[in-house]
Amino acid sequence: GVFLRSGNDAVHVLSAMNGGVGATVQDMQAHADQLQALDTSVVSPDGYDAPGQVSSAYDLSLFARSGLQKKDFREYCSTVRARFPSGTAQKGKGKAVTEYQDIQNTNRLLSGDTDVPVYQGIAGVKNGNTTNAGATFTGVAERGGKVLLVTVMNPAKAEHNEVYKETAKLFDWGFQAAGKVQPVGSLVPPKNAVTASPSTSGSASASASAGTSAPATPGTPPGAAGAEPVASAAVQGGGHRG
Repeated sequence: GVFLRSGNDAVHVLSAMNGGVGATVQDMQAHADQLQALDTSVVSPDGYDAPGQVSSAYDLSLFARSGLQKKDFREYCSTVRARFPSGTAQKGKGKAVTEYQDIQNTNRLLSGDTDVPVYQGIAGVKNGNTTNAGATFTGVAERGGKVLLVTVMNPAKAEHNEVYKETAKLFDWGFQAAGKVQPVGSLVPPKNAVTASPSTSGSASASASAGTSAPATPGTPPGAAGAEPVASAAVQGGGHRG
């Protein structure tokens, strides 16, 4: 429910299981700090607009990279649709039977829409939309052994599904330019990361302000395209914010 349908009610259930909203916000902020997501201030676990709650394209890329290193995260964010229990009904001789309804991922590059085709090689990650932030999306895709991570925040055009159209254009450019351009920077490693050798780790680049697009290359590990999970990238040491 959280990944596929942005179920904020499910977020608050998980928060309650974690000791409440206050404890969850504290944990989220601590994790952001550990990832060196220095533009992020967490106020509410559901991501709704709240005074003082901010983040950036750079930080969303850091969060996505961290999540993609976890098998369950990769499976959740690449799921196109699932059957969700919706209640019980009496069948036959009064036997209670669980009923289900289908839910579909709102990531249009993964599930498609009338004006957005499924993007070849897409494997997640997450979309969002609030009044103050506008449309946001962080996505990962793989083609020809290359894995790209792109974050788009608040596209200038107010067209339908523009955040996905802009992301697709950035993916197209990134795959065409891979190995032909010089990165402007690298995503910083987590504070507790062991510095990896530059010869074996992937590079990444991203911009760091709201209202911008941030393409990033998390690395080129083995992984499957389409709805299959993409394997996580090695964390590059010696990165900088830029």
